Amino acid sequence: MKVTIWHNPRCTKSRLTLKLLQDRGIEPEIINYQKIPPDEAEISRILGLLSMSPGEMIRRGENIYKELALQDANDDQLIAAMASHPILIERPIVITNGKAAIGRPPENVLEVL
Repeated sequence: MKVTIWHNPRCTKSRLTLKLLQDRGIEPEIINYQKIPPDEAEISRILGLLSMSPGEMIRRGENIYKELALQDANDDQLIAAMASHPILIERPIVITNGKAAIGRPPENVLEVL
């Protein structure tokens, strides 16, 4: 079983989710999505796996969200913003078996394993 985590090592929830996986003997492929950001197509694919809208996956508390005035943006604009500014992507995201989950709280990812 291949498991991938979109990880931000500076984020507590992301570190806890990674530890949760590792404590279960899972060594996921770790993608630091801020250094290697996903493109719009990949974000759209993950949104489909999550069964979420872009507005549900975007971090509204980030300064760049306010600077870009994204509160009135449509889905395509939100996806483009996340691709250009990956700090806007909610984290961590675990992907496996054609499913994905956001680790908020970390235990959420157990549903897709």
